[in-house]
Amino acid sequence: MKIKKNLILILTSILLTSFCSIKKIALNQVANALTSSGNSSVFSGDNDPEFVGDALPFAIKMYESLMVTIPKHRGLQLYTGSLYIMYANAFLQTPANMMPEEEYTKQEHLLQRAKNLYLRGRDIILNSINSKYTGFLKLLYDKKYKEALAPIKKEDAELLYWGAVGWLGAFAIEPLDMKLGLTVPGAKEMIKKVLELDENYDNGAIHDFYILYYGSMPDYMGGDFKKARYHFKKAIEASKGEKTSPYLSLATTVCVKEQNRKEFRRLLNKAIKIDPNIDKNNRLINILNQRKARWLLEHEDDFFLEQENENRDQNEPNREEQ
Repeated sequence: MKIKKNLILILTSILLTSFCSIKKIALNQVANALTSSGNSSVFSGDNDPEFVGDALPFAIKMYESLMVTIPKHRGLQLYTGSLYIMYANAFLQTPANMMPEEEYTKQEHLLQRAKNLYLRGRDIILNSINSKYTGFLKLLYDKKYKEALAPIKKEDAELLYWGAVGWLGAFAIEPLDMKLGLTVPGAKEMIKKVLELDENYDNGAIHDFYILYYGSMPDYMGGDFKKARYHFKKAIEASKGEKTSPYLSLATTVCVKEQNRKEFRRLLNKAIKIDPNIDKNNRLINILNQRKARWLLEHEDDFFLEQENENRDQNEPNREEQ
């Protein structure tokens, strides 16, 4: 009788172990399907921003719940983290920046939400890198950047890119956050590593990042208009002029700071003329950027001092076409 009971216990244990293994395999297969390269354009290739904006929160939480069940799935970590960052940028920060002054309270609420989600996405991705390269985070926060990034391979460039974008996106919302600001050099070094690993990452996305970085940062943090224009040229070459982002990036940073209204208009009009269907993988961001470009043109007086602009229009060469 005792032998029979033991046999039942052993069989039950085997069945439970087998069930758990089968469940884990099934969940991994689901995660693989959701994060495969062919699935990456499900959101970015859509032509209805409102539809995507409504769907993303549910999708992100679904990915996050899967991530809890299979915490070592690196593709799921990348997808979840990057979607948090994309949502923060496209559906929180951008709409907030386009709100009128009288909606300041709502604007500030959206910006704080965006900052929170930028950092949430960043942390998911940094932890993913750290799980592959043990000690990465400690070295990074200890400012031992060379040692932290030395083992990173080209296959990890996407993780580095999105981690840095989320990091710097949060800082851009609140540049007076000194605690966060002190960590920003780590993000800068991560982006530098991406450039080293894959200069034409995502058809020039890394160059578009540098347009924003060099064009928006103050001098003491590495801002440099000449470098921003260099990366603008590289971004256009890499994307074959099919992406709207480089045009908006240069227009909203360098052109505004130089008070070059003529170039500002020219760049934004170029972005508007791009057919968003040419690059179907980036159709959503192109549509959103074209909406933003039209809004910027309608509100250009908010960014320029007319007298300075008139002088520049007469003397400024068409620099982005040189």
